[in-house]
Amino acid sequence: MAGQLQRVVGVPGAVLMGLGSILGTGIFVSIGIAAGIAGPWALPAVGLAAVVALVNGLSSAQLAAAHPVSGGSYEYGYRYLNRGFGLVAGWTFLIAKSASAATAALGFAGYALSAAGRGGEAARAGLALAAVTLLTVVVADGMRRSNRTNVVIVTITLVALAAFVLAGLPHVRDGAVHLEPLWRGEGADGLLHASALMFVAFTGYGRIATLGEEIREPRRNIPRAIIISLLLTMLIYAAVAVVAIGTVGPQTLAAATERTAAPLEHIARWFDQSWVGRVVAVGAITAMLGVLLNLLLGLSRVVLAMGRRHDLPGALAIIDEQRSSPVRAVAVTGAVIAALVLIRDVRTTWTVSAFAVLLYYAITNLAALRLPAADRRYPRALAAIGLAACLGLAVAIIVGVAR
Repeated sequence: MAGQLQRVVGVPGAVLMGLGSILGTGIFVSIGIAAGIAGPWALPAVGLAAVVALVNGLSSAQLAAAHPVSGGSYEYGYRYLNRGFGLVAGWTFLIAKSASAATAALGFAGYALSAAGRGGEAARAGLALAAVTLLTVVVADGMRRSNRTNVVIVTITLVALAAFVLAGLPHVRDGAVHLEPLWRGEGADGLLHASALMFVAFTGYGRIATLGEEIREPRRNIPRAIIISLLLTMLIYAAVAVVAIGTVGPQTLAAATERTAAPLEHIARWFDQSWVGRVVAVGAITAMLGVLLNLLLGLSRVVLAMGRRHDLPGALAIIDEQRSSPVRAVAVTGAVIAALVLIRDVRTTWTVSAFAVLLYYAITNLAALRLPAADRRYPRALAAIGLAACLGLAVAIIVGVAR
C-alpha cells in the first residue's frame, strides 16, 4: 500500500550520503575530463563550480527545510511555481542523474578491471551492469541497510583520497611547470565549459534534499548536512585536482581518463610509494559504488514522488511497509540505469548529465525565490545568483559542444 517513508537518518548519516554522492565520478573521472577541456584552468574551474554549488545548495537547503518530502525540486516546482516547472524539474533530474549513475557504474567497472589487470569494453559493461543490479537490491531493502552500506563505502574512499594527496604533494612541486599557463593567464577559453561539467560533480548534496522524507528533524538537520557536505568536498576536490594536474599535467591526465577511466590510479604510479596506486584503485571502486548507491536512492525517491502525483504510473508510489522502501520505484530506476550503461561513453553521459542538472537547479533557484518570508533562511539574492549561474553554465555547455 502507499504511505510515508520513515525518518531514520540523522545529520552524520545525511552528511555521509552527501559525501557518498559527491566523492565519486566527479573526483575520479570528471577532473580528467575538465583538464582535457580547459588544461590547467581546470583548477579554477573546480573552484568556480564549488561556489556555484554552494549558492545552489543554500537554495536547496531552505526549500528542503520548509518542505521536507521525497522528490526534491520536482516537489518544490509544484509547490512554489506550477505543474509545468515541477514536471521539468522531475524529468531533468531523472535524465541527469540516470546518466550520472551510468557514468558511475562504468567508472567503477573501469577501475575494478584496471586493478585486476584486465580490460575490454564488453567486460566493462558487464561488470557495470552487475554493480547496478547488486546495489538495486541493497536500496530496495530499505534506508537502514543503504545507510550502513554507505558508511563503509565513504570511509574507504576518504582514506584512499587522503593517501593520494599526501603521497602526491611532493610531486606537485617538481611538476609546477604544468601550472605555468595558469599563472600567466593563458588558455582560459574552456574555463566555463569545464566549470559546467564540474558543477554536476558537486550536486550530490541534492541527494540530502531528495531524501528529505527520511531525515530526522528536517528543518534543522537538512541545511546543516548540505552545508557541511559541500564545505568538506570543496576542500577534498581542490586538493586532489592540484595533485593530479600538478603531477602529470592536464594533457596526460585527460588522456588517461579517455584511455582507462582510471586516471588517478595512473597518476599514482608516478609516486615513490608503489602501494598508493593500489589504495587509490580500491578507493575509486568504493567511490563509484557510493555514487551509484546514492543515485539509486535519490532517483527512486523522485520516481516515488512522481508516482504519487500520477506524473508516472501510480503503482510506483507503493511503499513496502516492512522495508519502508518504494521497491517498485527502485526496480524501475535500476532498469533505466542499466540501459544507459550500454551506451558505454563516459564523456557523452557526463555532458548530458551536466546540462540537464543545470536546468534542474535553475528551477530550484526559481522556487527558492518564491519562498515565503517566514520560510526564508538566506537572502533572495543568493537564489538569483544561483539561477543566473546555472543558466550561464548551461549555455557554456552548448557553446563548448558546438565548437
